[in-house]
Amino acid sequence: MNTVVPPTVPRPYQSYVYAYPHKTAYRPLGDNRPALRELWADEPKDALSLYLHIPFCEVRCGFCNLFTRIGAPDELTGRYLDALDRQAAAVREALGDGSPVRFAAAAFGGGTPTFLTAGELERLCDIAEKRMGADLTAVPLSVETSPSTATADRLAVLAGRGTTRVSIGVQSFVDAEARAAVRPQRRADVEAALGRIRDARIPVLNIDLIYGIDGQTERSWLSSLDAALGWEPEELYLYPLYVRPLTALGRLGADADAAWDEQRLRLYRTGRDHLLARGYEQVSMRMFRRAGAPPAASGDHACQTDGMIGLGCGARSYTSSLHYSFDYAVGMGEIRRIIDDFTTTADFSRAAVGRWVDGDEARRRHLLQSLLQAEGMEVADYRERFGTAPADDFPVELERFAALGWLDTAADPGLLRLSEQGLAHSDALGPELFSPAVRAAMAAYEPK
Repeated sequence: MNTVVPPTVPRPYQSYVYAYPHKTAYRPLGDNRPALRELWADEPKDALSLYLHIPFCEVRCGFCNLFTRIGAPDELTGRYLDALDRQAAAVREALGDGSPVRFAAAAFGGGTPTFLTAGELERLCDIAEKRMGADLTAVPLSVETSPSTATADRLAVLAGRGTTRVSIGVQSFVDAEARAAVRPQRRADVEAALGRIRDARIPVLNIDLIYGIDGQTERSWLSSLDAALGWEPEELYLYPLYVRPLTALGRLGADADAAWDEQRLRLYRTGRDHLLARGYEQVSMRMFRRAGAPPAASGDHACQTDGMIGLGCGARSYTSSLHYSFDYAVGMGEIRRIIDDFTTTADFSRAAVGRWVDGDEARRRHLLQSLLQAEGMEVADYRERFGTAPADDFPVELERFAALGWLDTAADPGLLRLSEQGLAHSDALGPELFSPAVRAAMAAYEPK
């Protein structure tokens, strides 16, 4: 008699897959760096996404591994915007005018874009509009901010230039938890910032919260959730805490273990159920949207298929064949060096660092970015694009997900959708779809 051995359940928190391939799989493109004009020549350009990256923060949180530096001495923000302007001019020229160029969505991220002054934010918007040709008042525009930089004058600029969504990193309304996450802030300052955002009448407010902080309990987690819900945000993102190399928490020696995994899963489920019971819809493992709230994204841009133009030294750009950016680092010394190099760059006409994307990687990316959404993926859409079905291309992976109970067996046969358990394990499921080549490149990457 054959005994069926159930598959081993992977650890639930392995990697937040917000882009594929991961930037640690990128490499310098060598002496024959491809010209942007050639890369974009045959790409559809009528529904692009535009992302402008501002790599400055007033402080760096203990969990943060984003490409950002603390402060900007010696008029560095002005020199950075000068370089961003040069880059935008070069990129727009490379896009050409042989076919329509239109941006369907825009975002300013970081770092903290509102680290810039109100006047500098005006200039940032001018770069997007006058250099790139994006109509910020006609497309969704999302901007990230922080409690200390969400000032009335900055928010007035953003509202006046067409911002439709502001995302503020709060992480916790409990001061002791904020300190434990090495995030110096006071709840009173957070509440004041949220009041200014609401006064600016920007349509969509998103609040980021983190679970898994040292000392956090279900009671304190619910307290933070209720504090956030008091502002009736259109969106809430619930992030599990990660401890990554070269971050402040990483240097303190914190690491994941089974007990922490269980704590995070428990808090995730508590938060999910709390929001669902209060009229929020789950969009992904992390994202929840209030029922009836205006959508923050464009209906005619699909991240799985449409291209992205990234401006700034921490931004990525995506064509169908190459994902490219500048060098990547987490350590402050290396970040400062890369930013300094960016500000002195004169020629932005070629891609510097990136990863070529073949047909297999394109299939993996499409499946990842679709399957990790709560609504799932229409198999017909996948077949129309690639000529095959997901089960043809990824039989082993999908059979494993089914055996783990991660696929919704009640879904229509034409819909591939995660179960409640599968959504909860998104950060384990995503990495299982990485190709061997990407895994090897990520493993060989030396953090700096």
